[in-house]
Amino acid sequence: MNATERRALAGLASLYVFRMLGLFMVLPVLSVYGADYRGSTPALLGLALGAYGLSQALLQIPLGMLSDRWGRKPVIYMGLAIFALGSLVAAVSESVYGLIAGRVLQGCGAIAAATMALVADLTRTEKRGIAMAIIGAAIGVAFMLAVMLGPLLAGIGGLPAIFWLTMALALLGILLVWRLVPTPQAERKPALYRGGFRSLLHGGEIWQLVSGVFFSHLLLTALFVPLPLALVDKLGLPADEHWKLYGPLMLGAFLVMLPLMRIAERSGRVPLAMGLALLGLGTGSVALLPGGSGTVLVLLLTIFFVAFNLLEALLPAQLTRAAPAQARGAATGIYATLQFLGAFFGGSLGGYLFGLGGAAAVASLGFAVLILWALLWWLLRQRGSVRGSAY
Repeated sequence: MNATERRALAGLASLYVFRMLGLFMVLPVLSVYGADYRGSTPALLGLALGAYGLSQALLQIPLGMLSDRWGRKPVIYMGLAIFALGSLVAAVSESVYGLIAGRVLQGCGAIAAATMALVADLTRTEKRGIAMAIIGAAIGVAFMLAVMLGPLLAGIGGLPAIFWLTMALALLGILLVWRLVPTPQAERKPALYRGGFRSLLHGGEIWQLVSGVFFSHLLLTALFVPLPLALVDKLGLPADEHWKLYGPLMLGAFLVMLPLMRIAERSGRVPLAMGLALLGLGTGSVALLPGGSGTVLVLLLTIFFVAFNLLEALLPAQLTRAAPAQARGAATGIYATLQFLGAFFGGSLGGYLFGLGGAAAVASLGFAVLILWALLWWLLRQRGSVRGSAY
């Protein structure tokens, strides 16, 4: 990579870490510490967990397309400011409804599509796979840090401590993009790709990729509704000490994921790697079933997080290769929309089912999602809608 690409990636990877920390830090603690909020129920806490994903999903395509017209960086600045405001609302809320409102407003800062498109704008085609792998690795690092920092911060200052830090990181992100990330030529003279969005909707490869990110984030968010409580029950680990488990677990999963990603890219077996990774997400549902030792639980979670991190690295790289350059913001908008819709449905359905039937009901949701994904994969292949399918 040349100097411009390295500088751009350093800034944007850091931005991803800051943003994803805000999303991931609440995952391991909200179902535990959210019980103290006025009016809280398992269903409402699940909604609070997933509400961020709903508003993100609704705005990713419009803001992705807007970044094709206005330029990436203005949209990113606006989104970070809104995200900071939502963090403030969540930090000062005392009821579960205020918490939900803050999470919804956080999600309105929907810059994932514009940021991913900016990564592609600032890297050459032959370096894009490496760039997206670095971004995926940054997301993996953010996840690893978040599941350690979340319980630690919540143990000190409750959920408000997490939201205050999230607000500070969003404001720091604005400064970082302004000072460090170059402005691509295409951003100074943006051209709207007429008909590009419509053509993307008919692209089978696009739908296979975005369905993968939808299912992975649905399973992740649903898992974290009962998981913190399961760790207390099965391992006897207090909530404020969960970071002691998540740290080594996530580090191990990340170190296993890196060579798998390289092997898949170099051998041309990315479709096989992504298919196996999606199946590997099923171990999260197995971990929620009654019985089993603590050692088995940790092993199953390790497999789950290896699979999740692998998909986070491979899926966006494949997407930006498949999308035309002039509609890359729209394509990443579709991707991010399905990503955050997955988070919304995972949190909402997970919370509802957990209230009805406990962790086993959430595990059943996970198995049903995997069957649905396998059916969708088979139908797309039968239609022959994909040339050089991602799966």
